[in-house]
Amino acid sequence: MLSKNTLKFIKSLHQKKFRKQENAFFVEGGKNVTELLASNFQVSHLLFTSKFANENHSIINKFSGEAFEVDQKTLESIGSFQTNDAALAVADIKPNEFIEIGPKDWAIALDDVRDPGNLGTIIRISDWYGINKIILSMESADFYNPKVLHASMGSFTRVNVFYTDLKSYLMESKLPVYGAYLEGDNIYQQNFGESGIILMGNESKGISLELEELVKYKITIPRFGNAESLNVAIATAIICDNVRRQSFLKGQNSL
Repeated sequence: MLSKNTLKFIKSLHQKKFRKQENAFFVEGGKNVTELLASNFQVSHLLFTSKFANENHSIINKFSGEAFEVDQKTLESIGSFQTNDAALAVADIKPNEFIEIGPKDWAIALDDVRDPGNLGTIIRISDWYGINKIILSMESADFYNPKVLHASMGSFTRVNVFYTDLKSYLMESKLPVYGAYLEGDNIYQQNFGESGIILMGNESKGISLELEELVKYKITIPRFGNAESLNVAIATAIICDNVRRQSFLKGQNSL
């Protein structure tokens, strides 16, 4: 039977300080939960409705943690969704381990990107373009924030993240850093190599001055209209697309 202490424990995970204290986080909704259960995260609790059980009988049978069938009202009372007729799961937070970027890898670095929705969308974009390494400044949004996980639409299970002092990390890296600026070289004319780090800045301030000296290539997305700027997640998608398109075209030309 689902206890009051368990409900209280899950509710506490809405706050970063308790996620850190308990070394745990939660996800909700059918897609995110099934993605989580299929991943290498250690899942401790699974709460699900009869509807979810009927659609995912084999998944529930394989689950070895604490499982509870509950009603929709219970899920909605402890989660962040206004409507959740599927499931909610609790898992252990992974250690913040160093990520090494190989000589033929691409990675994304985020300098003080604070909006959870933006971070979640960038994780989803990164997954779409097969870039599974994201390096974040310590001031960036919490990866395990429920809004981040929801916006990632399950991609959080396939993308590795590392929070660190971004300046020190970039200084030690041997890969070229491509920094996104309002004024820089046109990305349509930029010759992207086989590997590199795409650096995106804060939503309102851009890339910090202390990191500017580490940027080898300042790049910009050309503006044809009158908008002042682009959302950081949208800009990330456009840059990733140009990197991958150029790589594809180079491969086509070598055939």
